[in-house]
Amino acid sequence: MPRVGTHPPGRLDQLGPFASRHVVPRNVDVWCPPGYADRPDERYPVVYMHDGQNLFDPALAYAGESWAIDAAMLDVMHRLRLPGALVVAVWNTPQRWREYMPQKPYTQLRDEVAKSLYLERAGGEPIADAYLQFLVTELKPYVDANYRSLPERAHTFLMGSSMGGLISLYAVNEHPAVYGGCACVSTHWPAGGNGLVDALGSRLPSPADHRLYFDFGTRTLDADYEPYQCRMDACLRRAGYTEGKNWMTGKFEGAEHSEVSWRARAQVPLAFLLG
Repeated sequence: MPRVGTHPPGRLDQLGPFASRHVVPRNVDVWCPPGYADRPDERYPVVYMHDGQNLFDPALAYAGESWAIDAAMLDVMHRLRLPGALVVAVWNTPQRWREYMPQKPYTQLRDEVAKSLYLERAGGEPIADAYLQFLVTELKPYVDANYRSLPERAHTFLMGSSMGGLISLYAVNEHPAVYGGCACVSTHWPAGGNGLVDALGSRLPSPADHRLYFDFGTRTLDADYEPYQCRMDACLRRAGYTEGKNWMTGKFEGAEHSEVSWRARAQVPLAFLLG
């Protein structure tokens, strides 16, 4: 049974170590919006978020700063008059870089320098396909069976920052029938450079039934992202996406590569996906 946290507003279920046949166990939390318990007939979209320990409790988060994703969701609920969404916070592990690097695009990289730098940082080859199997075949069925989710593609999204942005886009590319869109915040394109951008951009899902969000800041690591994002934007246009309709790219002047900056704008991608 999940441990239920008293994390007002809303309800935070702490599932503890979630066993998997594909990847090492990791903690998973599920946040239910206010009103979930009072409206038993209401069903909710689901946003699966990576780096889950950084989303709610500053004591658990990197550098002591959380996304406060519950506050962002409440803002979206108020402004757009929505019932909200379930947030499934999937904690990372020491294998984060290996799980979050898009596996098939990595194998296509011709830039040996980029590959060697990645291997030095990650400590091994990517295992993202196994991580996606965990999400698609184990975690999502559990959530759909135990929570009042809207399980269809149109209501199922992913969201992550930095390497979490890469794995979010890769998940939608690999499983377009499962996920209806993703939010890629401060996407760490330099992990694979232009080759990674091109490989991901060549396999984008249909714009007819998917929504894709990207953004970047202008300071610290984010200062290097704009040329790569412009390259991805060109891929989106070629694939038939229309900016402002089923695709959004945001530039946030002065924003850094940090939870503080992501917290300040988290309501923007949530509103785009859920609105």
